[in-house]
Amino acid sequence: MSALLFPGQGSQVVGMCAEFYNNFSLVKNIFKAADEKLKYSISNLILKGPENDLKLTENTQPAILTVSYSIFQVLKHEFNLNLNSFKFFAGHSLGEYSALVCANSLKFEDALFLLHQRGKAMQTAVPLGKGSMLAVLGTQTFEIQNLINSIKDSVEVCEIANDNAEGQVIVSGDINSINYFQNFLKEKKIKSIPLKVSAPFHCSLMHSAAENMKNKIKGIKFENLTHKIVNNVTAKPENNAEKIKELLVEQIFSTVRWRESILLMSENKVNNFVEIGPGKVLTGMVKRTIKNSNCFSINSIADIKNLPNEFKK
Repeated sequence: MSALLFPGQGSQVVGMCAEFYNNFSLVKNIFKAADEKLKYSISNLILKGPENDLKLTENTQPAILTVSYSIFQVLKHEFNLNLNSFKFFAGHSLGEYSALVCANSLKFEDALFLLHQRGKAMQTAVPLGKGSMLAVLGTQTFEIQNLINSIKDSVEVCEIANDNAEGQVIVSGDINSINYFQNFLKEKKIKSIPLKVSAPFHCSLMHSAAENMKNKIKGIKFENLTHKIVNNVTAKPENNAEKIKELLVEQIFSTVRWRESILLMSENKVNNFVEIGPGKVLTGMVKRTIKNSNCFSINSIADIKNLPNEFKK
């Protein structure tokens, strides 16, 4: 059994998808459609940068969707990807929008609009420099939660944002609380790394962003799902369009339960994971969590050609 995975923020790089853009007219058409929908040249940012502009959340989110969707369409139409060989789709944070588009629940242009708005809402929810995120390594998720609980009287917002993989958890909150927690971890000899982020994503400081997005998501038409998509908030497959809308609002301030999502797929006999989009972040997380899993990252035409035949019609 197999699953298709779609990456989130942090996987972007200037020049991503250039090989596909230069070789396939369908990718040029997707990039053109993205430019027209957003009313600025996201394609130029993706292909030429500058990096600082691409890194702005309001640009990163639609850019990664555009790249993931382009590669998916090339796989499907040029290389006869057999979608019936995939039991689950899943995307990490904004990657869930890519999964919904590729599963025909959401139109590409609608997802672009939502992600551009989502990026702006998340960026403006907390003033620059007031929030922070911290990667905690080599410690079980429940242990980290217990440590957070033990200091709750000394901090304001310090919450698990991403439960990414076995031994890799991201904590998010206001900068003073995250600094306090980092020092607390140091005393416990637990390794942690501050992340270079522009806002404290996936924690309760994002409630205003979720409020901002509620009506925008509500106003877009979603179709009920034909493929099973494992949801970030529940770590379960959801297929009801109205429920998915509610969960996309919740996702903005909730923990991304990626490790549990991977485990659920594995428990359902999935052992092949194909990541579509820039980078290899998600397959790295899978390998940390599911030993002996078969992982494939699709970033180039050569990557597609190296995919086993079982994924093709």
